[in-house]
Amino acid sequence: MERIPPSPLASERESLRAHLDFHRATLAMKCEGLSDEELRRPASPPSELSLLGLVRHMAEVERQWFRRIVGGDEVPHVWSDRHDFQAAYDASSSTRAEAFAAWEAEVEHARAVEAAAESLDVRRYVPRWEAEVSLRHLMLHMIHEYARHNGHADLIREAIDGTVGV
Repeated sequence: MERIPPSPLASERESLRAHLDFHRATLAMKCEGLSDEELRRPASPPSELSLLGLVRHMAEVERQWFRRIVGGDEVPHVWSDRHDFQAAYDASSSTRAEAFAAWEAEVEHARAVEAAAESLDVRRYVPRWEAEVSLRHLMLHMIHEYARHNGHADLIREAIDGTVGV
């Protein structure tokens, strides 16, 4: 995934796409050059959060918002048989290949779902929130979700090998 800074002159939709893709690429960048073992290494006790766990979690999040909510698909969770996003964090037996294949597939599907929507004003009902929300809001929510978890990824990566940076 190429990490391209968003243009400050883009349209609203292009800006949302670019910021979301920038954050997706940031997560991938934080995982570059690490072994499966390093990717599974927990952040710091008592937390079991790992870079691979973040990738798995974000695959579930992408699937939830773009396949289930926007796309209306009834698809199972990737790493759990129930509505449990925390289960994805347990990457103790996962591999880079497995986690990244799932995440990249969900990102590609999300891009296609978003591109097919006629506008950012498309609305979908979110049962957990008991409200209708626009595609615009969901994209902003995804940017927020990635930004939050990329902060975690920064700390985890630094703890693994000292690598820092944006």
